[in-house]
Amino acid sequence: MKRTLFILIGGLLFSSMGLHAQAITLNGDRLVPNQVSMSFERVMGKEALKVVKDSTIQKVDEPTFVRIKGIDFTNGTIEVKVLSRLLRSAPETARGFIGVAFRINETNTKYESIYIRPTNGRAEDQVRRNHSIQYYSYPDYKFDRLRKEAPERYESYADMALNEWITMKIVVNGQKAQLYLGDNKQPSLVVNDLKLGADASGGIGLWVDVGTEGYFADLKMTK
Repeated sequence: MKRTLFILIGGLLFSSMGLHAQAITLNGDRLVPNQVSMSFERVMGKEALKVVKDSTIQKVDEPTFVRIKGIDFTNGTIEVKVLSRLLRSAPETARGFIGVAFRINETNTKYESIYIRPTNGRAEDQVRRNHSIQYYSYPDYKFDRLRKEAPERYESYADMALNEWITMKIVVNGQKAQLYLGDNKQPSLVVNDLKLGADASGGIGLWVDVGTEGYFADLKMTK
């Protein structure tokens, strides 16, 4: 039986016409996997979209996501609950990588992304803890280049773990993005110079990387 994932997209536009909101029900016809596999499962009390990276993709910070059709996002808020587990085949370097790609161009060759590494949140190694959250910009500014050229600027720490629902809220305005986790009133990461520039726009993708069995639920977007 075909299962449907319900994702609420509420566009909030304040103008002379008042408040505009739109709710969209998404099923498999609205989701486009790009270098990943996808399926629907019930996990920890939620109907969720399961995403796993194509094992033939060896590079990291690649466009390995499920793209949602019909979205053109520039500024606003993206909120989603994520849960990650490690695959049995996960390499030692796997961290449960899971997050969101946004402002994706039509060919999936340029986008911005913020993701988390849940295993790092409670690691005994403080350096690993400091790498719990990551921003990168594809294709020119992956995590390794950013870490080398601007240590600490595009990464941060937050408490998190595998196999638990974590709410990620990304607020984008021009060239600035902020990540809020859970019910926190203050952002866990602030990026003031999104590499694609203030006017970039495009799609939204639900992203995972190597070794991750990723789940997504309760996606909301405001524009």
